[in-house]
Amino acid sequence: MKRHVLASSVIAALSTYTPFASADENAAAAVPVVVVTASRTEQLSFDLPASIDVIGADQIGAAQPRVNASEALAAVPGLVAQNRQNYAQDLQISSRGFGARSAFGVRGVRLIADGIPATMPDGQGQAATFNLDLAERIEVLRGPFSALYGNHSGGVIQLFTRDPKGAPAVEFNVSSGSYGSRKTDLNASGSTGGVGYLVDVSRFDTDGYRSHSAATRDQAYAKLVFAPSATSRLVLTASGLRQDDTQDPLGVTWATWQRDPRAGEIDTTDPRTPQRTFAERYNTRKSIDHQQLGATWEQRFGSDRLRVTAYAGKRRVIQYQSFSQGFQAPASHSGGVVDFDRDFHGIDANWTMSRPLLDGTLRSTFGIEAGASNDGRKGYENFIGSEFGVQGRLRRDEKDEVKNLDPYAQFEWERGAWVLSAGLRHSRVDFEVEDRYLANGNDSGSVSYRHTTPLLGILYKLQPGLNLYASAAHGFETPTLNEVFYSGTGGGFNFGLAPARSTHLEFGVKAMPLDAVRINAAVFQVKTTDELVVDSSSGGRTSYRNASATLRQGLELSADAQWRRNWTGRLALSVLRAVYDEGFGAVLKGSRLPGVPNASLYGEFGWKDADDRYGAALEAIANTKLYPDDANQVNPAPGFAVANLRVQAQQQFGAWRVKEYARVNNLFDRGYIGSVIVGDSNRRFYEAAPGRNWVLGASMQYRF
Repeated sequence: MKRHVLASSVIAALSTYTPFASADENAAAAVPVVVVTASRTEQLSFDLPASIDVIGADQIGAAQPRVNASEALAAVPGLVAQNRQNYAQDLQISSRGFGARSAFGVRGVRLIADGIPATMPDGQGQAATFNLDLAERIEVLRGPFSALYGNHSGGVIQLFTRDPKGAPAVEFNVSSGSYGSRKTDLNASGSTGGVGYLVDVSRFDTDGYRSHSAATRDQAYAKLVFAPSATSRLVLTASGLRQDDTQDPLGVTWATWQRDPRAGEIDTTDPRTPQRTFAERYNTRKSIDHQQLGATWEQRFGSDRLRVTAYAGKRRVIQYQSFSQGFQAPASHSGGVVDFDRDFHGIDANWTMSRPLLDGTLRSTFGIEAGASNDGRKGYENFIGSEFGVQGRLRRDEKDEVKNLDPYAQFEWERGAWVLSAGLRHSRVDFEVEDRYLANGNDSGSVSYRHTTPLLGILYKLQPGLNLYASAAHGFETPTLNEVFYSGTGGGFNFGLAPARSTHLEFGVKAMPLDAVRINAAVFQVKTTDELVVDSSSGGRTSYRNASATLRQGLELSADAQWRRNWTGRLALSVLRAVYDEGFGAVLKGSRLPGVPNASLYGEFGWKDADDRYGAALEAIANTKLYPDDANQVNPAPGFAVANLRVQAQQQFGAWRVKEYARVNNLFDRGYIGSVIVGDSNRRFYEAAPGRNWVLGASMQYRF
């Protein structure tokens, strides 16, 4: 296979390159990157047998308004993060193809913020809850090690906010850009009397690039850090997200995208309003109100450590969907208005210890994670008489509960040039539905999913500055609550869906061939059985089924370099063959998985002056085409390549620090499709990306 030959060539070339800098030399030139996501303890990413990338605060805020995580995640190989230009449905994020078919939010990829899950027990997550203004770093874990985070861990994205310390400071940020986009942010941080504090509030507004896509987002975040003793630490966090009446532009057909990328799909079923779109007719929109509290206690006992994290929150969502005019809802239909209140909570407790063993060191972590979400969910018709986009008759009333209980253990033994890793996690996920709307029968029921996830990894330090590794694991992916709502026959809940099970293999190399140069390369294979796919989608209702086996084979390469202290470069390349390994229905063996590009590329070339007062960078982003349907029979979203340009400056005036930046995205005004809606039966698959667009921003910080 050509990809395996390419990967072998990369590894062979790095292995034979002899003038590697020593680990100590590189520590001075390229600061070692410490991560916690793979092993749950602080460790150099260079010495882990896992694919893990770190996006630092400088890159997260690199002349960006810090509205969407996709701004920074584009630079990570193996990850596809698309801004759908639809704030009602959140970002579209996939890792090695996992999560690409999500109709809204993030599924298949585990999201965590400051140790607290942003993914519910059923596997559905919301990247919009990430606070990017205070982010210190984002760790992105891919491959076998991701499986140790349990259900829906095709990848793990973990955000860490910065620790409050030093003199008190207040900062004000403002930005403005194309399509009426505006953001203001105010934050304060510092440490006094042994207590560190971090507070942030922001508002983002946009008229939207696409028709009917305006949004307003209010976010708030607070963090308190206490150190009761030299060996203990308590962190309290609180966050909130509010979006009122966020407009949903929906997808469009191929013909509409070609005619006008910004236009909505015209509803031709009503001759009285021949130019009215579906989004306008039904006033498709979503309101979100999300609050969350968390606490993490850490206590050290010599070389041992106890860490306990607990969290609780509430989420309220009201969403107005669209149907065709002639649609007559059957008795089993839940209506076009979704209204639910969710209470969720959870805990993660683990004990870490380090002991000598067989002339080496054994580091062990034992823990248990539990979570629960409880929904009071109702559904209504979205019309009254001839008026659409309003709450009509009740068509659904139920209580939904999802719980998980996951004990886990991880081990790492290091001796000389060898590092051996192992892990085991047993996951149990329970779904229970209490149907309170009995006009169409009683759809109450329950289902439990159980799976044990083993992991093995090995890393060998071939020479200073060059590590080789291999790892393998089993993973699984249950249906989300939304995916069990309907069966393909039009009946009630589909409790017969099985979880998808996967086997992951990865081989890789990590190298520092020169001062301030890092290279990571990995080849991998993932085989999955019972892949979950769209069975039918019509009238606002989507049902799912288990398909046959799938196969993912790929190569990931990333490189970071700095030279003469002024110039920097970054490359992230992904090549992925993701196909159905067996046919089913009208889908032939070898058909490509929808929503997954065969290759993607990110490149960056930057400059800054010696005092870091001025800087500029040119970015390039490219993806190959991707199909929106399982059978690969409709027009794929064409491949694209775009360039972005950014410049920034900063000045210091006593206690004041001032920053300015300007950014131009899609510099050459390319027209392309940014994302697709997989499996839409109305063939409204396509979501256009903006043409050339700009943003200007500035910040002022005062340190007392």
